Amino acid sequence: MILLRIALRSILNRKLSSFLSLVSIALSVCLLLGIERIRYSTKQSFETTVSGVDLILGPRTGPLNLLLYSVFRIGDATNNFEQDTYKEILKSKSIDWSIPISLGDSHKGFKVIGTNQNYFDHYQYGQGRKLEFRAGQSFETIFEVVLGSRVARKLKYKIGDLITLSHGTGEVSFTHHDKFPFVVVGILKSTLTPVDDSLHVNLKAIEALHWDEEKQDRLRKGKIKGSDIDEANVTAAFLKLKSKMDIFNMQRDINNYEKEAIMAVIPGLTLRSLWKSLGVIEKSLIAISFLVLLVSLFSILISLLASLNERRREMAIIRSLGASKSSVFFLLIVESVSLCSMGILLGLGILQGALFTAKGFVESRIGLSISPFNFAENDIYFIILIFIGSVAAGIVPAWQAYKNSLADGLIVKT
Repeated sequence: MILLRIALRSILNRKLSSFLSLVSIALSVCLLLGIERIRYSTKQSFETTVSGVDLILGPRTGPLNLLLYSVFRIGDATNNFEQDTYKEILKSKSIDWSIPISLGDSHKGFKVIGTNQNYFDHYQYGQGRKLEFRAGQSFETIFEVVLGSRVARKLKYKIGDLITLSHGTGEVSFTHHDKFPFVVVGILKSTLTPVDDSLHVNLKAIEALHWDEEKQDRLRKGKIKGSDIDEANVTAAFLKLKSKMDIFNMQRDINNYEKEAIMAVIPGLTLRSLWKSLGVIEKSLIAISFLVLLVSLFSILISLLASLNERRREMAIIRSLGASKSSVFFLLIVESVSLCSMGILLGLGILQGALFTAKGFVESRIGLSISPFNFAENDIYFIILIFIGSVAAGIVPAWQAYKNSLADGLIVKT
């Protein structure tokens, strides 16, 4: 306790150098833990974008490609597969429910999802949370659309507005389905998933939008009824099985399906493959943070070494008052740990404040949920490493002070 009081007084006597070391440690801690928090939150966000799905069915392509365009709306599908194939797969007694989706259209840069009522009944995200409506309801007739929360907010749409869809998934399209405007009948609550950036329409509407002009004219004149329209071909489908024991058998049966080139992937396993491929980026970011932290620890070392010559008389007086060499040694260790501890607390405070301030912006603009008050999985380990580093940074000047003799400290050099 006495050593701690002396150490704190010594730190206060060296205000400028101590302050610079303190800020350096705080910023490096903020950077290191901030990157870890973002990495952890991003991973959690990806893993909880869709839950309760055992298999993702799609045309034969790479597993990652199928996962990215069907779940995260990243990239484009290579092609669709036939409705007849989809219906035949659904005949399996192992399937509890399925959600078909059809991609390929957009509205002002936001992707359009063709689906059916199963989407609103069974789609889950996070820890088994279901979709909820902020306003309105799901579509009932063909040319009705349900908006994700970010689409409605950014484009300022409300219930009853009419919108026109476009062909293709790019932000700019030269082919518009302007013959069939859609009326907004529902707006979903925010999910912080790609659902927020999507427009949801009936699969039958997707089919009708791509008919030839003659057939579309007959539909507009009422010569073709909505009940007579078949659902569009499917880009992908989410499958929930009755038993987890059937997953691998069902996946094998789909992958060996002979009538059409289709495949099934297990979301969890494919996500692990995705994170493995991104591992180099994760490790690079963490390595940069540790380098910054290393520089900060060196700043403490340099600060203590630079002040050591000026403090030889101080050390000698402490020795003359009965302190042992080991007490001098531990005094500098305590100084180093005290500086680092205050830096950690300051860094955590800066990080929490920054995350709390930016939380709403990050959620609305990026769709990433970052909780300011939850520690990431590696935060404790990083803090322990920082403490170990602070002790290591204090050993060199402490050992130097330990070797200085009492007489050496009292000699007045000219």
